[in-house]
Amino acid sequence: MEENRAPSPTLGTLLRHLIEHLDGEVEAAYVRAGLAYKPRYTPVVRALIALGPASIRTISQRAGMTHSAVSQTVSQMAARGLVVLAPGGDARERIVALTPAAEAMVPALERHWAATNAAARALDGELRAPLSDVLREAIAALERRPFGERIDAAAAAESQEPESEGHDGSA
Repeated sequence: MEENRAPSPTLGTLLRHLIEHLDGEVEAAYVRAGLAYKPRYTPVVRALIALGPASIRTISQRAGMTHSAVSQTVSQMAARGLVVLAPGGDARERIVALTPAAEAMVPALERHWAATNAAARALDGELRAPLSDVLREAIAALERRPFGERIDAAAAAESQEPESEGHDGSA
């Protein structure tokens, strides 16, 4: 008799669970350090530290994020007083700059990022393959062949498989 077990979590569920573990703990560490800061701000802040005031598009390219994700993050950061927006070269472009309050946070953030990176290296050491390497490999593979193409190919292959004996598709 087959046990009535819950199905194995899917890739998306596992990834969300991993992000909850990582981002939740990173955010809690920011709170413990007295920083009103969210992990999702980090790529934008790092880009602005490196570039100085920059357009959303330039930040997007530097941070490896979509224009939409950067725009949403910048909006959240502006609401918290971490960035200011100014008009750019054309009517649609906005230039983003760190506020003095955000600049004052940078030394503490850099210490926190160093500790976070050290913790990530320690985690990598506990795994069969370093998580950071696996993630880079997965991103590269998906850039070569997007997941949507893979889904379409798998669906097409599945539709070509003959029905199993004794199964007529009815419930």
